[in-house]
Amino acid sequence: MSEWWTYQPRDLLMFSQDTYYRLFELYNTEMWPVQLLALAAGLAILVLLYRPSPWSGRIIAALLAACWAFVAWAYFHERYATINLAAPTYALAFAAQAVLLLLVGVVLNRLSFAERGTPLSQAGRALFLAGLIIYPLMPAVFGRPWLQSELFGIAPDPTVFGTLGVLVAADRMRWELMVIPVLWSAVTGVTLWTMGSSDAAIAWIAALYALCVAVLRAIDRKEPGRPVGS
Repeated sequence: MSEWWTYQPRDLLMFSQDTYYRLFELYNTEMWPVQLLALAAGLAILVLLYRPSPWSGRIIAALLAACWAFVAWAYFHERYATINLAAPTYALAFAAQAVLLLLVGVVLNRLSFAERGTPLSQAGRALFLAGLIIYPLMPAVFGRPWLQSELFGIAPDPTVFGTLGVLVAADRMRWELMVIPVLWSAVTGVTLWTMGSSDAAIAWIAALYALCVAVLRAIDRKEPGRPVGS
């Protein structure tokens, strides 16, 4: 029996890279045509980000909460749990984020968006677009089958990236809503890196990007001479 210090992180992983991405292939096949509903939700959020109304925050928060709840149940509980013992914990975290989005964004109405955002809030919109449109193209970039695409509202990573983008684009930073998305970005980055996946760094880059923009926005709001609440 090998000594414990001879083990590498990949030796503790319960599945291979092929198994991980094959799971998405089966998942996408079984979920069709739910992908169309997820795309519709994503496009609705995109329109509301660029053409906000007094109800935009509540609608966006409700749609995001639905996406997080769906991923918690359909992906983590029903499928990822078959290959990863930690999946139930991830399901609970995603369900908790759904509840937080409903509480903060829908019940308390603390998410709002300006039609003419600052360059920093536009950076948040760009991150949402990346989660909605660019991330699903990763299989083509890394030579995997299209059926292994990870889609916003269906798969965890693009849903997290899109959510971080929305939060950064909001008029005010809601830090309580960023904790779980950032933690998941760290977890999925480690998982992909341990598997030797080519896109392992994407999750870390997205989270770091969102955090940097969020901090810059917080500093910008505290600028001397800036009117309170502007």
